[in-house]
Amino acid sequence: MRSAIYPGSFDPVTLGHWDLIQRAAKLVDRLVVAVLHNPAKSPAFSVDERVAMLKELTATLPQVEVTTFHGLLVDFAKAQNAQFIIRGVRAFSDFEYEFQMALMNRKLAPELETVFLMPKEKYSAVSSRFVREIGSMGGNLSELVPEILRTRISERLLKG
Repeated sequence: MRSAIYPGSFDPVTLGHWDLIQRAAKLVDRLVVAVLHNPAKSPAFSVDERVAMLKELTATLPQVEVTTFHGLLVDFAKAQNAQFIIRGVRAFSDFEYEFQMALMNRKLAPELETVFLMPKEKYSAVSSRFVREIGSMGGNLSELVPEILRTRISERLLKG
């Protein structure tokens, strides 16, 4: 069974994330979408809210599981019996950081492979940070976040 981890903060989940989830799910038998619990950050959405949104979004994909993790990604991947780590790369600046992370993960866990996926071109400029900024100012999120989550995300971000 081919299993992969797609880790991230997903604060909030974007159409770029959704695009990668759908495409990664076609590559493996089991895809674990793992929400990073990082107490050092002040997220717009709690970990539980992000997990709930991702579960709602992926409900029609039986091979996708949604969970949380903290600590080293490679330790979590091993505990999940994953062979692959899925990472999204939107631009060259992403690639440089992700490449360094992949090399370090390989040093820590040589049996894990990192697979880079690029989102569709129309999502290459979409980031959670931009969604938070635009949403907090009442901007239109229709081309940035999944439709079934749009109202929930918009309302939360507008309230701050």
